[in-house]
Amino acid sequence: MSYHPNAILRRARLARVLLFASFTALGGAFFRAQVLQNAEYVLQSENNRLREVPLPGARGTIYDRHGEVIAENLPGYSVSILSPTEDSLRSALTTLSKVVPIDSAQQELAVRRFRRARTRPAVIFNDASFQVVSVLEERRVEFPGLIIQSSPKRYYPDGEAMAALIGYTGEISEEDLSKPKYESYKAGQQVGKTGLELQYEAQLRGKEGRRFVEVDARNRVVRDAGVRAEEQPEAPPPLRTNIDLDLQRFAHEYFGDSLRGAVVALDPKTGGVLSLYSAPSYDINKFIGGASNSFYESLRVDPHRPLVNRALTGTYAPASTWKLATAIIGMELGLVTMDTHMQTPCTGGYYYGRVFKCWDKRGHGDVTLAQAIAKSCDVYFYQLGLKIGLTRLLAGGVSLGFRDSTGVDLPNERTPRWPESTAYFDKRYGARGWNRSVVLSLAIGQADNAQTPLSMARFYAAMATDGMAPTPQVVVRDPQRKQILNLDKAQLASIQLALADVVSRGTAAGAQIQGLTIAGKTGTAQVNGQLDNAWFVGYAPASDPKIVLAIIIEEGLHGSTAARAATKMMERYLKARLTMTAIVND
Repeated sequence: MSYHPNAILRRARLARVLLFASFTALGGAFFRAQVLQNAEYVLQSENNRLREVPLPGARGTIYDRHGEVIAENLPGYSVSILSPTEDSLRSALTTLSKVVPIDSAQQELAVRRFRRARTRPAVIFNDASFQVVSVLEERRVEFPGLIIQSSPKRYYPDGEAMAALIGYTGEISEEDLSKPKYESYKAGQQVGKTGLELQYEAQLRGKEGRRFVEVDARNRVVRDAGVRAEEQPEAPPPLRTNIDLDLQRFAHEYFGDSLRGAVVALDPKTGGVLSLYSAPSYDINKFIGGASNSFYESLRVDPHRPLVNRALTGTYAPASTWKLATAIIGMELGLVTMDTHMQTPCTGGYYYGRVFKCWDKRGHGDVTLAQAIAKSCDVYFYQLGLKIGLTRLLAGGVSLGFRDSTGVDLPNERTPRWPESTAYFDKRYGARGWNRSVVLSLAIGQADNAQTPLSMARFYAAMATDGMAPTPQVVVRDPQRKQILNLDKAQLASIQLALADVVSRGTAAGAQIQGLTIAGKTGTAQVNGQLDNAWFVGYAPASDPKIVLAIIIEEGLHGSTAARAATKMMERYLKARLTMTAIVND
């Protein structure tokens, strides 16, 4: 290396240039980071320092028609944990399980929640008990990533009475998170799973808020309050229904623990659902926060099938309650009037290739259509079915809506079963596996005819009013009605009078209520291998209907059993309604 003065001067100049360039580059970098990109790095720093903690929004309160609470929110607690990695989460859960009970299934669920949203706290308990919260609060310093906070808890004051109608909520599943319907949802959030909670999820869902906690490099919480302004959750407006909670409770009390079946009550003019009950029932509050495996399994294997919503998905042979459809089809075709007699009087049976029995072995003699409805004479309707003919009877049933769902605003309604044409029998039994004597069974509501209590209630609502069938509506909205009966006023009035005779002096005479005129029809449906099901569908008061009610009692033996239950429920509703009106007008 040369130490000549000129060489040293050149090296000094080069060094100054390099230093100037280096400091210029560093200064530019600092200026870009601290001035030009300040907001970006501040945000990144905040993201490293802060963790978002969701604040669950309360779901909308649900009210009955009188303002009584059906579903509400109570204060609860949730426990979650922040963790940087899955391994550290598993380690923390193992340590926690020595302090409070956390089984392996709960631990795996928390890990799955972490995998779905690694930047959010992994929920351990959605609905922690006060005892668990107390224990964890006492030892909180041992678990720096632990977050305990209040969380609204869904509660149903009449849980068992409302199971078939309201449904319940639960944590959103991985399958649901992949659906477009739930694209704005996040892991750990609560959603409606069944019933009204599912149907009106969009209206009942609360807006989630958020707060922030400060963490260190190991994701341990170092500051839990005042880190950053919170965004408060918001509850949606309440949901108002047509349900009469008193009537719903009465149905639950009547069925108790011994009866199985369903009740549907409608406002015949608007289609408002006054009651929808299925028995046996279960307490939907036990599903809040997650039902235990043992509880759910006990419901699943129960031979009485409490998880089946009989009012909405139960399909049964409608038996004699369907005879009114046969009568209406015959009247619409101009084949009969209420004064028409059949060729063969009832002697307890009717021969058509073989003997088709009447329910009354003594026979009903020579009766008119009006008398046949009141006495529920099978022989009369066998002959009326033959007079109509199979093809026209099937078409008439389709026209009356017995192949259509009612359109009620509840999920998973089952479509009734009614043959659309004779091709149905060819497909099901083979072209030679059936004969036209099937029309006799169809005419009295047996054979290949399976209706829901909801579909029968809708049909009787049309008969109770002006021939228009209303769409059943749980939530209050504008009524929707459809003309299904093509009868003139005189014909419709004669049908209504015949239905009143059923209760005043016919098969439901034992179910009369003093001071209340009720119209309706009993039904005793045969079931292979079981005792007969008991039906009653009717309305009251007969002259100015305020309620139409369909009830089925499985293995109830005779329609009169269902009639007695139905008339008591009608009386309960109408008396309560009069009392409510008197209070309002006082």
